[in-house]
Order: sequence, then structure tokens, then C-alpha cells
Amino acid sequence: MVLTGKTAVVTGGASGLGEAVVRLFASTGARVAVFDRSLEAGARVAGETGGLFCETDVAVAESVSASVRAVRERFGALHIAVNCAGIAAAKRMLGKEGPMALPDFERVIQVNLVGTFNVCRLAAEAMASNEPGTTGERGVLINTASIAAYEGQIGQTAYAASKAGIAGLTLPMARELTGLGIRVCAIAPGLFDTPLLSALPEKVRSELGASVPFPARLGDPAEFAALARHIVENGYLNGEVLRLDGALRMPPR
Repeated sequence: MVLTGKTAVVTGGASGLGEAVVRLFASTGARVAVFDRSLEAGARVAGETGGLFCETDVAVAESVSASVRAVRERFGALHIAVNCAGIAAAKRMLGKEGPMALPDFERVIQVNLVGTFNVCRLAAEAMASNEPGTTGERGVLINTASIAAYEGQIGQTAYAASKAGIAGLTLPMARELTGLGIRVCAIAPGLFDTPLLSALPEKVRSELGASVPFPARLGDPAEFAALARHIVENGYLNGEVLRLDGALRMPPR
């Protein structure tokens, strides 16, 4: 699928990995909608890229439905959805203060896993009405897993479970949507230079970067965006979870 002239939605598009995807896709001629809860940042990114901002809570069915409807009303169609919205909760299952509060676990699953599925199901519905391309393709769904899906660390039970769920969704979702000409892939990033890590002291950031085999640095969100673009443009990529981690394998802590 060629990005130029196509319409994409990016959840979590107001910052970090999602913002990088928005800016790259827009620079190639795609019409991009930013789905995010951050009003100021979302409006700024959409305004700077000539796109549309939709205040969206991915975990709420009505919120995503309204945003997808707004995209179709503005641009006429939806061809690509990239799910970057997510949260983390660094808590042990059983800590010094007792068991992890169940709502803390549920919230991470609800936003990361259920939210991803929620956007995919509604985006796929919109894509199903597209005129197929020359290869029969109507749309592309790209989700964000994590290397934590495979090597979750101590204190990451909720986050790792949510990202493992996203990895597990990839193949069956791709298989279900083959008849509609919709491809599904996921990216499993390692340590990236996002707002989450930018709040850490520089010494800690340097140590994290040095833990990556090669290149020994934090990932650049632009590299994540470049892979998302390649997935869109490479019609034979389907049902795959692609690690983007500099050969990093996370230790227990």
C-alpha cells in the first residue's frame, strides 16, 4: 500500500512513538488523524502536520467509534491504523505492602490490550468498505507490543501481560481479516527514547542505552516510524510480530 493519498489514524499520536509515526506518514503525503487524550499536544501535532485531532480514550468503545466516524467524515475513508497508545504500571504482584491492587492490573490490560483490540475492530469495520487495491488490499493494522512480551522484568506483570496479549492477537487477527484484504502486524520495540525515559536522569539513560548490544543506545522513535512505514508499503508482511530492539534481551531486573 502506498501511503500517499491514504488516511491513517495513530493512537497515542501526541507524543513519543506515535508522534514520530504521525510526522513521517504526513511527510509522505498521507492524511493522518491523531487519537489521543492529551488535548493540547494532540491539537499541536495535528495542526503541524495538517491532520485531524480526535480526543480519544482507546479503552472506551463510544469514544473510538466517534473518532473513527469523524475521520471518515473528514477524509472519506480509513486505510491504516497504528496503535501506539499505552500505559505502564511498575508494581510487583506481591510487594512489601501486600498484593498488587487488582484495579492497577486491570487498568493496564484495559488500555493496552483491550484498547488496541477496540481500535482494531472499529478500524477494520471502516476499512472493509474501501475499494480494494490492485492486490485486493483494503487496509493495514499495526499494533505496538514490546520485548516485555517475551522477557518481562520484575515489576512488569501487568505491562508484560498486556503486550504479550497484543503479540498473541496478531496472527489470529490477520487470519480473520484475510478475506477482507486487511493485513495485521505488530512491532515489539525495545528501549526507546520516549517521554517515559526522558524523565530519567541522564546517567540512567546512558546505562540503559549501553545495555543494548548494537547499536549501544536507546532507539530513536523515527526508527519505529520507519518500520511502521515499511509494514504499510510491504504487502507481503502479514501476521508477524517484528522485534525492534538492537538485539537486546532483557534480564530479570
